[in-house]
Amino acid sequence: MKTLSDATFIVPLRIDSNDRVRNIITTVGFLLETFDAKVIIKEVDSQPLFEEYALPQITEYMEGKIDNLTHVFERSDDPIFYRMQIINEMLSMVKNDIVFNYDCDVLLQVETYEKAAEMIRDGYDIVYPYGFGNYQKQVNVNDDIVSEFLNELDFSILDSHSNPYDAQYGHVQVLSTKSYFDAGMENENFRGSSPEDKERFYRFNTLGYKVGRIDDFVYHLEHSRGANSWPVSAQQNPYMGENFAVWEEIQKMTTDELREYYSNQNYLKKYL
Repeated sequence: MKTLSDATFIVPLRIDSNDRVRNIITTVGFLLETFDAKVIIKEVDSQPLFEEYALPQITEYMEGKIDNLTHVFERSDDPIFYRMQIINEMLSMVKNDIVFNYDCDVLLQVETYEKAAEMIRDGYDIVYPYGFGNYQKQVNVNDDIVSEFLNELDFSILDSHSNPYDAQYGHVQVLSTKSYFDAGMENENFRGSSPEDKERFYRFNTLGYKVGRIDDFVYHLEHSRGANSWPVSAQQNPYMGENFAVWEEIQKMTTDELREYYSNQNYLKKYL
């Protein structure tokens, strides 16, 4: 088992398809088997599907050794997945110095996790553990292939079922927990799918934080796209217009104005 004892993975979750069940089993199983890091999952939905369909299989795979896993369920009938708030709520639970803001459908090579964490220890505030451009591998797999991967933990199995694709700012970011708080956490003025990934990168650069990138690949386990997956229409997300208005406003701010903006957000009072 690899040492990431100073790190916590936070994973916002809504299971909206069968392949999402398979993906969360795969990613969480891999993380728990490979690292000694903490994993926090917050599921916000009308019913706790993770506990019913995914947790038993993860527990069996880990032979009951799931002490590093925390699952929080919050009942909600809101069709819009409030990702920013959910991430902040998990961030407020983190006790380690390093946090992985982690999509439930992604994987990295073991060495990439380790390199990213070491960069944070060396003074980076945020690290993007994949290159900019065709550094995403879109992986299309079935249950048998996933089982083979989890048994072997061999990424060549996924390589043989992947296609190259664009990667920019989403998927997973590795951050100093302190810097994450200091920079304003996630912007809860964004709701549902929005340009929050671009804004986060823009904000950390504009405010002078040390931003790093590793030219490795990120593996994205493909899944069907619902109302809370990008791209979506304004009809699917009624907040889309407001989200882009916030993004446009932020881009017009000077560095001092942006720093002031993130020092006075009402949502911060819940966490700081």
